Amino acid sequence: MKIERKFIEDIKGMLSTARQQAYSLVNKSMVHAYWSIGKRITEEEMKGAARATYGSYLIKQLSIELSKEYGKGFDERELRKMRQFYEYFPIRDALRPELSWTHYRFILRVGDINARNFYTTEAANETWGTRQLERNINSKYYERILATKNKQAVVQSHDAIKKTAAHDILKDPYVFEFLGIEFPSNYSESQLEEALINKLQHFLLELGKGFAFVGRQYAIKTDTKFFYIDLVFYNYILKCFVLVDLKITELTHQDIGQMDMYVRMFEDFKKGETDNPTIGIILCSDKDETVIKYSVLNGSEHLFASRYRLYLPTAQELIDEMQKQLALLKQH
Repeated sequence: MKIERKFIEDIKGMLSTARQQAYSLVNKSMVHAYWSIGKRITEEEMKGAARATYGSYLIKQLSIELSKEYGKGFDERELRKMRQFYEYFPIRDALRPELSWTHYRFILRVGDINARNFYTTEAANETWGTRQLERNINSKYYERILATKNKQAVVQSHDAIKKTAAHDILKDPYVFEFLGIEFPSNYSESQLEEALINKLQHFLLELGKGFAFVGRQYAIKTDTKFFYIDLVFYNYILKCFVLVDLKITELTHQDIGQMDMYVRMFEDFKKGETDNPTIGIILCSDKDETVIKYSVLNGSEHLFASRYRLYLPTAQELIDEMQKQLALLKQH
């Protein structure tokens, strides 16, 4: 007698659901336990006359006792992490159940409270895995989003900043360290395009929220000829097509004119009735804000130019670059 496959799959589904629920429950319990331990350590330290001396002694002795009873995971470094966990997140009800202790350990590396809150919210809402969270922190995801918004604010004036959803998603610069291309390197635009397609999953994660791949060397036919767009995506949050043109050199006015033409053509030949206006992004190795000021990029809600980097930037590099670009924009 043969058992129906559906019956077996139903039972497997029940077990998988139960295991996932059990994992989630255990994870939440452990996160809350580590928070409570951090709280209790902090309260006990406050009883000491010389907190620094007493705190060091307290954590050392506690580590010895807990390691005897529970084994690994309770060395002095981990106990300090738990204390820091309570200090950074003093309200237990504000902890996100979607995040594991490993998530929080990465977030604890972030010193700035605004950045920390950003990573906590985004990791929970966007269901980032721990590797993706670590990569976004290392690549200064928050600082790049912030830099893009600040520059857009200067472009649109200090009095009335007209924000669009695109500015909440797009970044400048983008970081392609996952390609493993040494810098500097003699690569062509087609090689860069090929490398990004080969690492499409990583590329989509770097692009940000809501991007889905549509096509490469996407053809648009007019009455007289074909035009080919490097990469085309659809963003289901913005509800629009996003065209990407790759440039290995500094941004030129010819690049801007070409992307402007692509966007206008896409609007006529490809955009659906329910789609929002098409967005064009020129990814270039560098750009001159003067070129941007005197082009259709200036104040445009649908055309953007962003740099890309082949290595992870430091926080100081981003700060220096942001200050430099803001100063140039204000001069104009």
